[in-house]
Order: sequence, then structure tokens, then C-alpha cells
Amino acid sequence: MTLFPARLGPMFVPRIWGARSLAPLYPQKQHLKEPIGEVWLTGNDCILETGPWAGQKLAAAWRAMPPEWAGTRMDTRAAFPLLVKFLFPEQWLSVQVHPTDEYAREHEAAAGGVGKTEMWHALSAREGASVLVGLNPDTRPEDFRIKISDGTVEDCIQRLPVSAGDTIFVPAGTVHTIGPGMVLCEIQENSDITYRIFDYGRTGPDGKSRALHIDQALAVTRFGPQRGGKIVPFRVEPSPRRRDTFCVACPYFATELWEFTEPLTPRPSHEHFDLLIILSGVGHLHAEGHSAEYAPAQVWLVPAGLRLFELRPSGETRLLRTCVPDLDELTRHFQAHRIAEESWSRVVFR
Repeated sequence: MTLFPARLGPMFVPRIWGARSLAPLYPQKQHLKEPIGEVWLTGNDCILETGPWAGQKLAAAWRAMPPEWAGTRMDTRAAFPLLVKFLFPEQWLSVQVHPTDEYAREHEAAAGGVGKTEMWHALSAREGASVLVGLNPDTRPEDFRIKISDGTVEDCIQRLPVSAGDTIFVPAGTVHTIGPGMVLCEIQENSDITYRIFDYGRTGPDGKSRALHIDQALAVTRFGPQRGGKIVPFRVEPSPRRRDTFCVACPYFATELWEFTEPLTPRPSHEHFDLLIILSGVGHLHAEGHSAEYAPAQVWLVPAGLRLFELRPSGETRLLRTCVPDLDELTRHFQAHRIAEESWSRVVFR
């Protein structure tokens, strides 16, 4: 079986709060009849467009992947671990919260039993764009319930302005919502369990108010000090034509932004696959005597056993690389490269 990165096809998901134009990431998706809010890039039903499992859904292909593809540390009997999306909000999303793995296993087995910790990286943001992430530390559960009832729940949540390039970490249990006027790349556990707290009085296609999940939300919401919010990343510049930005790392994902104008030769880990999410730029992937062109809005699954491959950009390329990390190994990597702990500790969440 040839080891070469495999490209995944997107799924376009309508959302009431979405956009009717997905340009410039998807220039063919303009003047849409219904708003698209999410583009799923690694959903269970996303189709592999290249590679040994071309034409198959990711869920089925994942179960068939040997360690040379998935990685020696990955369990292919479980669901594919990472769900990557682009988000196109043109209205506020509902105020919501996601459960932890422990809560989901006990109460949401029928929905997969997996919690949802996530991160957002802003590809673009109009002036005034913002998100709400994390309760004010002095918010008490009884006050929170009152604010939900009287429609002023936003007063309890910390507002963060968003600019292009920002990264925001949203661990399970963190109350949040996303405002209009931005495009985000979301990387998360492969779960779609959401507890709505407030929905701005909107109705669904049937004319009825969308369901709220107040009791479940209160059961999983983190009160007191918050762990989520905007991340202050740290950067290294291995050469004048390359810059690496470490965005965030937690037990579920570790994500870096790579910006480069010279050929790049990443070395995959045999323990886990990598995902490359192309944000801008074009070029070619080369490995094992094979070549393929990459372009914006594509996602490539890099096999864990691929010994060496090269990215050759035509101009500047910007991409997110994400994987399921070993945080101890990541810590040793930073220490071996003599990166000061005060730099990397602010992006690593255990």
C-alpha cells in the first residue's frame, strides 16, 4: 500500500446563522439559496477523494486503516478522533455549552458518548467581530439561571474581540457563542453534542422555537475560574522564509500554524497521523515518488508511517497542522529545543 497524503472532500452543512457566500475559500459557493454555516472537513461522512480508500466515507476508511496510516497509538475501533470545520457565521450562534467526556459517556451514549473540547482559529474577521467565551468568574449558578430566564445571559459571559490570526481555546464546560463577521477554522473532538442555553428568540424551519437544554447545560457548565479564552501563541522562525506558530495543545489536539515560502520537509510521527488544513497558497506535495497539487480549503491526511515528504509552495503558503498529541512528548520536544517554559506553557493545557 502506497503511503502518500490523502485528500478529504468537504460537506456543506446548512445552519440558520450561516452565510450565503463562502468566498474566497469556496469561490464557487456564492448566492446560495440557503445559508451554510459549517463546512465539515473530517466528518464521518466526508469522502476520501484520493488514496487507497478513495470514494469511501472517512468512518469506514478509518476502521480499515493499518498503523502505518492511523498511527501506532491510535484506536481505529473508535471513531475518527478529530472533527475539523470551517465556520461562516453571519448571525450569533446560540449561547451553548458542550459536555466533558465523562458526562457524555454517562448521559449521551446514544449520541456517541464523546464530549467536546474545541479551538477556533480566525482566518478573517470584520471590524467589531467578537465571541463570548467563559463565564465571569463571580457568576453563581442561581444567578446564571435567572439571567437565562430574563434573556440577559450574555451579561454573564466574557466578550473577546476577534482579529484575523487569533486562536481561542474552548474546553468542555465553557459557555460560549460566536458572533457574525468572521471565518473560523474549528478543530474539536469528534462530537456534535451541544446544549443550547439561549437562542435569541429564533425559530426553526417548522416555525417553532429551537429546543433549549437548560438542565443539561447547568449540569456541565464550569463556574468559577475559567480555562478557555484567547491564547497568546508563541512563534519560532526556523529560517527567514518560514514561521511556525504554536496555537494550542491539549489531550485531544495540538495545532500549529505554518507560514512558509520555501520547501518544507515535515517528519511525521509513527504514533499518529497528521492533518494539514490549507488556509492559503498553492503548491505541491511530494513523497515516495508521487506528487499532488494542494490548494486553499483542502485537508490532507498524512500517514503516520510516511518517512519523509516535502511541501513545495508557489509563493507563500499558510496551513494549520493538527494531530492527536502525546503531551509529554511535546513537552520534551520544547525542552530539547531549549524553548523557555514561560513560552510554551501558555499554550499547553493538560
